[in-house]
Amino acid sequence: MSRKALKPSFEQSVESLRAHAFEVAPYSEVAGGMLVSKHGVGAVLVPGTDKSEPVAFAVHPGILVRGQVARLLDRGYQKFIKTSQFELPATAAQLHAIHAFTEELKLLSGGVSLYNESLGTTSDTYLYDRLQSREDEPPRVAQPWELDDGH
Repeated sequence: MSRKALKPSFEQSVESLRAHAFEVAPYSEVAGGMLVSKHGVGAVLVPGTDKSEPVAFAVHPGILVRGQVARLLDRGYQKFIKTSQFELPATAAQLHAIHAFTEELKLLSGGVSLYNESLGTTSDTYLYDRLQSREDEPPRVAQPWELDDGH
């Protein structure tokens, strides 16, 4: 007989994170948000909208840079740490730290751990230079047999 996994409430998740050496502090930029950090990586958690997901991410996990959670940007050839002020190349140590932090955070907060995410670090944004502006349609070229200016 299968058992249902009990998901902890938001308050229980926060207390569990504190018990496992996570730093938890209120985050003023998001209403009801809590900045959770450990080993230079952070995320902002908020209470979920329903009972099935009691904890949700307001800001996904990323490296803490000057108190701000940086986003992970993938440009195809390299991953970058991006904040509102600057963009830095990501190191392997930073990617490993983000991955370990995310897996531990999901385990303690009752989140779903997906197979592709457990293989390695996934990015928030993907911007491949060869695909940039690919969606824009090229201007239509007039054909010689089409009349211009009503002639």
